Order: sequence, then C-alpha cells, then structure tokens
Amino acid sequence: MPKGGEQLSLLQSSSPPQAQPAADETTNERTPAQLCLAEVFGHSDFRAGQREPIDALLGGRDALVVLPTGGGKSLCYQVPAVVLARRGKGTTVVISPLIALMKDQVEALVGQGVRAAALNSHQDDAERRRVLTELQAGRIELLYVSPERVALGGFQARLGRLPIAVLAIDEAHCVSQWGHDFRPEYLRLGQLRRVTDAPMIALTATATPLVQQEIVRVLGLEDPVRVVASFARPNLALSSHALRTDAQRLAATIAALEQAGLHTRKGPGRAIIYCSTRKKTQTVAKALRARGMAVVYYHAGRTKLARERAQDSFDTGKSRILVGTNAFGMGIDYEDVRLLVHFQLPGSLEAFYQEAGRAGRDGLPARCMLLHGASDVLTQRRLMGDRPSTPEALEHHEHRERALQSLVRYATEHRCRQQALCEYFADSEGAARACGRCDVCTGAAAAEVAQAPTPRVELDARQREELRTQVLALMGAIAKPLGKMTLVRGLRGSRAEAVRAAKLHQLPQYAALSKYDERTVTSIFDDLERERVLVSHGRKYPTVWLADAELPARGDRPGRSKATRNSASTELARQLESYRRRTARRLSWKPYMVFHRKVVMAVARSKPSSLAELALIVGLGPAKLERFGEELLALVREHR
Repeated sequence: MPKGGEQLSLLQSSSPPQAQPAADETTNERTPAQLCLAEVFGHSDFRAGQREPIDALLGGRDALVVLPTGGGKSLCYQVPAVVLARRGKGTTVVISPLIALMKDQVEALVGQGVRAAALNSHQDDAERRRVLTELQAGRIELLYVSPERVALGGFQARLGRLPIAVLAIDEAHCVSQWGHDFRPEYLRLGQLRRVTDAPMIALTATATPLVQQEIVRVLGLEDPVRVVASFARPNLALSSHALRTDAQRLAATIAALEQAGLHTRKGPGRAIIYCSTRKKTQTVAKALRARGMAVVYYHAGRTKLARERAQDSFDTGKSRILVGTNAFGMGIDYEDVRLLVHFQLPGSLEAFYQEAGRAGRDGLPARCMLLHGASDVLTQRRLMGDRPSTPEALEHHEHRERALQSLVRYATEHRCRQQALCEYFADSEGAARACGRCDVCTGAAAAEVAQAPTPRVELDARQREELRTQVLALMGAIAKPLGKMTLVRGLRGSRAEAVRAAKLHQLPQYAALSKYDERTVTSIFDDLERERVLVSHGRKYPTVWLADAELPARGDRPGRSKATRNSASTELARQLESYRRRTARRLSWKPYMVFHRKVVMAVARSKPSSLAELALIVGLGPAKLERFGEELLALVREHR
C-alpha cells in the first residue's frame, strides 16, 4: 500500500458525486481533492485559480479556465480525474493537439502512479489495440487523444458505451476562429456533448473575452464556472526595441544572452529565440553558433529526427539556446527560461503573450525582448496570404490584420508593457497598475529613443538631387523590377540576403546612400512614384520599375533565358559589364555615366552588327556611339 494509504482510500470511495470543495476551510480535515493533490501529485496546496474548476468538475459542472502559461492548468482536470476514477466514475478523456505533449504528460502521470495512456498516430496497431482493451476494461484513469481521433464517428460511438468522468479540452483557444491558433478540427468537439453527459472543462492560457465567448458557444458549455486569472506576469521584464537590420537585432540578442550568462556552454538557465520564418531561424542560429554559443534550431521544415535531436539537446541542457518558429510551441514547459527573444514580430498579441509566457515559469525574474521593424509587418502579411474573396474568409483575414495592428501599437506605444497586455485581455485588475519592470517603467525605452540617431528627413535641394540621381541610376542598372525596400537597402549598403540575391552589391550604386537613413531614401522612391517616374507592379509582392521602360520579357530575366541563348548572351553581358567598369575607372566616371546596365542587357540580347543597329538601342546617343561604338561592336563580334 502506498504511503498515506489510509488517506488515499478516501479517493477510492464509492460515495455519490456531490460537489466538494478542494479543501475544507473550517476544519483541518483534508478533502479527497486535497489528499489527491498531496499524495499523488506531491503538492501541499492548490495554486490560485485551481480550486474553483476542480470543485465544478467534482460537482458535475462545466468549467472554462484561462490561466497563464505555467499556471497549473493540467491539475484542474487531473485531480478530478483521479478522484472520480477511484470512485468508479470512469475515464477522463483529454483532447490535446500535440502528440509530444500527450507523451510527456502520460509519462509524468504513470510515474506518479496514475493509470494514464494515449491514442495517437505514432503508435503501431498493437499498441493502439492494447490501449483500447485497457480502456474497455475500465483500467485507464486518463486517456489523451487528438481532436482528429475524437472527430471519428467510431471513436465517439466507443465513448458513448463507456463511463466517462470528465471531458477536458486543452489549448481550447484553438476552437475560436478569432484566436491566434485556430484549428478547424476543434469545431467538431461540441459533438461530444451528444455522446456523454460528463462535465466538460476547457483550458487555455490566452483568450480575449471574444475568444472566451466562442469557446463556450462552440463546445456547448452549460453555465460554466469561469476562472480567468490576471494576465500580469510580474516576474517578466518586457521590452520592445525598434531595430531595422538583422545586424542590429543580432547585436541586441547577443548582448542580452551575455548579460544573462547564456552565451557560455555550461551554466543555469536557457534562452528561446522566436523567428517568423524558417530561413530566419537558420540564419540566426548560424550567427550565434559562429560566436561559439551552444545553439540549436527548430522549425516544421526539418525532418522529424532533426527536430527531435534539437529538442533533446535543449531538454538535456547540451544546448542552452533554441532558435525556432512557432512550431516550437504548445506544450513547451521549461521552468528556467531566463531570456525569451522575439527576433521578429509575431502575428498577434495573443501569440506574443503565449510565447513570452514560456519564460520565467519558476517565478524567478526573466527577460522578454520584442525586436521589430517595418519589414516584419510585410512578412506577417505575406504569411497571411492574398486577400480572400469570400465574405467569411475576408472577415477572418481582416481580423488577423487588426490583431497584427494591435501588436504593432503595443510594440511602439510608450506605456507600461504589462498594463497594455492586461488591458488587451480585458484584465482590469492587471491594467490598473504599472509593473515597474518593463523598459517603459524603468526608463530604458526613453533612453533608447534618446540615443537613436535622428532621421535626416529634411533635405536641401542639393541633397535631394543627389538622392534622386542615385535612385534613378540604380533603376537604370537593374535588369528586372525589384521590391522597393530591397532597392533602398542596396543603396544603403545592406548585406541582407535579398540584396545579395538581386546582386545589388555588385553594382556601383551599392552603398552610395549609406549616410542617409532608410526613411529618407524611401521617401525619394515615394516622390518618384507620385511623379510617375517610377511605377509599382504586383500586389502581393509589389516591385518598382521605371515608368517609361518596358518590362523585361520572362525569358530575358536572369535565370529564365532559353538554354540555346543562355551561355553566349551571359558571357557577352559579363564582358560588356567588365568593359563598362574598366572604362569608368579610366575616365574617373561612375559606370552609369558610360552607359546604363540596361544597355548591357540590350546589346547582349540583340548582338548588333553595325553602328546603325547599335543606334537603335535606347541609352546610346550619338556622342556615346562615337566614343564607345566600335569597341562595343568588337566585343559583340567576339561572341557572335
């Protein structure tokens, strides 16, 4: 008999299902729920927000629980599940969206002496049959299943023939189309109310009042006991940093890692760095690894084995830093995350709050940094996809846009970060007082703004002409339309991957405007678009091109020319470009003064054989024909 068996026998009693408090406030006698908490789960008392839903389930009532990440939501159904199972009331069925989370929870429960099991697609047929046999025999106290399996008619019919004590819906925000992580399969979970009259509990860490209403409606919760804890996390030091370039963000991240002592390979604590895209995840991990840090990366595009190895390295402390997309999400439970960095804006405040809440679960101080810039908004809009045409899809798309704008306001407003979050989630108690820890409360945000360079927006006539000249020279040098921000960054000397992919770093205009800030250079492009000197093409990925120039044919764009013309044309273009650069150096000119890169591409395509044919190419006037014509024709003849 286990230790405390005399007390545990109370759990196995077959007394009728009456509502019982989790602990008796008037006597020293402990209730079955509190005995279960102590003897099975090893806790001396309940946390705030746990007693009410436990009382509700033991009394046969539904419950809606919104507790912060790490707030002990699982015990809200695990304790009643054990108490009711040992009274002979049946199995508690837990619907969970992640197989990894199921596995972890089942292993932990079995280790505590609870008869728990899971049904998922990673099991072989023999294992699934064994679990179903145990379930049919009434030997399972908690059964974890996926929402997809629950939706199967055959599985629902099986549940209808068995005694079910509780239905627990974990990560219940997935029910709501207004939430940040909507899962269509969750919409069918309300069908379980037709299968069994067992009480249902829905649990989540992030739900606005609108999402809470959706959860109640879709799941069919009847007059649920609602427990909505404060969204304030007083141990988290929140901060927001407007950093435009990856280099700036990496510098801030490295500084934070070093300050937290997480840059070394051994020591206490961990760090999680979230990125919006898989490519950025790998880039950041590579940069940190180059600094000698123990880092792994995790995203859905990696193989299952690679993801498991990355998480295992992080679990065991071999790697103290994990860089990941939101695929490294639900069910992540580490007590000692001392630093959490959003390297880019996520899609909503709900997503930000849930991910930030993975820091400081042990209640000790932790830091949460949000790094952001204008390009992050464009990234999130690309992830949203094209604007849909159906009314329902359009409404959802517009909601996601509003959610993104709410996050942008949070990132840029100068007010207490904790108060802003609590206000968003309608937590009036948390919104009533400043946290005293965030960058706004400590004055760090104001100091950062004061130290930032003042944008040079006001230009005199000479400066504006200089910028216009360089912008137009670059536009004349590129071979195809490019995104405005890629062009701006090329002129400013960025080393971003998009700039290098477009080969802007090979052009003479590269870094020509490095002394001007991004906003100022962008304003020149905007002016030229208003004057219709430049035009924009495309909606989802808009690009910029000269208004009076023809768009290059698809076959003439780099990487798309036909194999029969590719080799000679490409080699000729290289020779012409080399000639242009040599001539510019000899004359102490800029290369575009010799002729624009468009001329290079046109000559390489048409291969003129006479000065008359050469004169037909736009950009070669009489003076340039007289000065450079014969030399150009000689190059063409070599490659004809």
